[in-house]
Amino acid sequence: MNNFKKIGLTALAASLVSVSANAGALTASGSASMNMEGHTGTGLNAPTTFSMANSVTMTGSGEMDNGLTVSVSFEMDQGTSNNSSLGFDSHSVTVSSDTLGTLTLAGHGGNSATTAIDTTAAGDMWDNFDGLIVLGGTTIADAAIGSGGTNDSLFYTSPDLMDGLNFTLSYDPQNELTTAGGNSGEVGYGINYSGVEGLSVSYATVDINDHSTNAAGDNTVMKASYAYGPVTVSYSEMEHDEGLSSGANDTTITSYAISYTISDELSVTYGAETSDRGDVTVDAEVEGIKVSYTTGGMTISANSMSIENGNYTTAAAEDADYWKLGASFAF
Repeated sequence: MNNFKKIGLTALAASLVSVSANAGALTASGSASMNMEGHTGTGLNAPTTFSMANSVTMTGSGEMDNGLTVSVSFEMDQGTSNNSSLGFDSHSVTVSSDTLGTLTLAGHGGNSATTAIDTTAAGDMWDNFDGLIVLGGTTIADAAIGSGGTNDSLFYTSPDLMDGLNFTLSYDPQNELTTAGGNSGEVGYGINYSGVEGLSVSYATVDINDHSTNAAGDNTVMKASYAYGPVTVSYSEMEHDEGLSSGANDTTITSYAISYTISDELSVTYGAETSDRGDVTVDAEVEGIKVSYTTGGMTISANSMSIENGNYTTAAAEDADYWKLGASFAF
């Protein structure tokens, strides 16, 4: 860590000592969605299903006498399972200053330097196929390479060093001091630039010390997007190095998306992803299109996606299609 970063973090920590906070405000927000979805494919028996997802987020903030702002946030999230349980999900405590930056203690898998970058350019397309059992009983591979467990983590975002340029630091011990058989510890950093109108560029890397395999690997993410008028183009590349000599699970995911805003209410997005794993010669590929219509706090959407070589083989049974009709509400 260079001296500049040390000074910034030290000053932020020191300013927390012996201060009081003024009364703050508490706000509530949330979302709810209803979906009908299904899969089709060779020999695939996956019936049409209905699902719901609900979440409520409570956020409170107040300003200290020294000018720092302290915020507390927690989310109650049902997820997408069809049950009535509603449990705590993401929660965090944040201390921020215009001149010192933002320090966040996040729980339940808070952001790392890499996961702070919005997944892939095409979004979480792979989530719609992860774990899908196809003909022959095989399961479509999980192509996700993001990190972040359920432990608390520290995340720091600097103020702008120049117009649109800042950096991030993250630390998640995840039982880092345990012996072999424990979880993984993560240390990462990222750089973000948005100083040109319409352009956003991010790069981040996280070093992972995996005690279950005694391996030191890393995750690296690069993403760029540019918006011009109604068109937005995005590209991302994610690399996972497991740190093992075999390299069998080392993965690279490249992704791109093109979005066109037809009107204030209507938009269309096309996206594609390719996953290259280890020394396998066949790449898994996903592509899809989404149409969204928003009016007020309600969004109606239709998705159509397909996957080829889902388990990194060319067998027809590893191909599948996915569709979803949904309505979501924000309040």
